[in-house]
Amino acid sequence: MVTPFTFNTPQQIIFGSGRVSQLPDLASPLGKRLFAVTGENQDRIAPQLKALAEVSESFTSYALAREPSLEDLEKASQLAKDTRADCIVGIGGGAAIDLGKAVAVMCTNPGHALDFLEVIGQGKPFKKNALPYIAVPTTAGTGAEATKNAVLYSPKHQVKVSMRHNSMLPTLALVDPELTLGMPPALTAHTGMDALTQVIEPFLSPMATPMTDALCRYAIPLAVDALPQAYSDPNNLEAREN
Repeated sequence: MVTPFTFNTPQQIIFGSGRVSQLPDLASPLGKRLFAVTGENQDRIAPQLKALAEVSESFTSYALAREPSLEDLEKASQLAKDTRADCIVGIGGGAAIDLGKAVAVMCTNPGHALDFLEVIGQGKPFKKNALPYIAVPTTAGTGAEATKNAVLYSPKHQVKVSMRHNSMLPTLALVDPELTLGMPPALTAHTGMDALTQVIEPFLSPMATPMTDALCRYAIPLAVDALPQAYSDPNNLEAREN
């Protein structure tokens, strides 16, 4: 007997090397005033940012220098509102993608982050769906492009907490392994181990489902084989894809 379960995922996942070239065409139908959340170093994604700006009536970006904090969310959300953003794009590691999800939902729901945060906040439900959101990961590790929550840090409370809503699942996850080429070995190791543990963990979980088991059985050997190759040869595209 199969235990009843629910499986949530982004509305669309586009995977493959070179697919990031489609980003402007994919973003255009979702909004005309685009707002991007990125990592601190925008040099590696400069072509993508330029392409988004060219198809936008207005384009603004927010560079995140660390793990996202409540202050980052307040600043980025206000900037997105001031520019009347109608679509959010997160390009980077899990921190940038999480902040982008939080910005997308805070733009449509009045109030402060503490109204909605778990543990340290009031945990109120969001009443309105988030803005359209495109997640473009540049590391292999976090899986933030496929979850409905955003992890944020509160310096005051010295704790990381989440806000979550079904509409925080990205409208579109654009996963292009070419964006991970050239990552330093240490970052490759850290994010690669993150990816590996995140397919071992649900496989061993008492809440595992036939759907997650199928994904994990396929993914675990791929990651075990590919991670050492990507570590020793940062430009091995097949290893990055796997």
